[in-house]
Amino acid sequence: MTTRARAWVRMRMTPGDARYAGDLVDGGRIMQLFSDLATELSIMLDGDEGLFCAYDSVEFLAPLHSGDFIEAEGVVTRVGNTSRQMAFEARRRIRPSPDHGPTAAEVLAEPELLARASGTVVVPADRQRLRPTVPSSNGSDPAQSPPEEAHR
Repeated sequence: MTTRARAWVRMRMTPGDARYAGDLVDGGRIMQLFSDLATELSIMLDGDEGLFCAYDSVEFLAPLHSGDFIEAEGVVTRVGNTSRQMAFEARRRIRPSPDHGPTAAEVLAEPELLARASGTVVVPADRQRLRPTVPSSNGSDPAQSPPEEAHR
């Protein structure tokens, strides 16, 4: 049996998330989402949270602001004996439109890539309750395969 090795989360950045002038949200907020996705993926694959031991790369590509609705996605790219390599992306789906009023917002025609990262989670063999398998890779990028409607 093949385990689905993708997870998504959507949320709105609130004024409480903003840390800097211009309602700018700290990139660490996106990293929290990536860590949550890694935990979910690890539970899906192994029945255990595992330990996120290292990020291989992190890129912040656009600013994140209070009022933005974002979607973050995680995908398992490789499964070793105890290690699970994962890739993550965060995209803006809706942004505030204050020029049209204090509560106006717009849905973006195409989601805007905000950040991407990759890293490794380790689940000790004695804590693995499930047999992880990952669908064969078709070389697709996570951003190119939108979440299923059930996740929206």
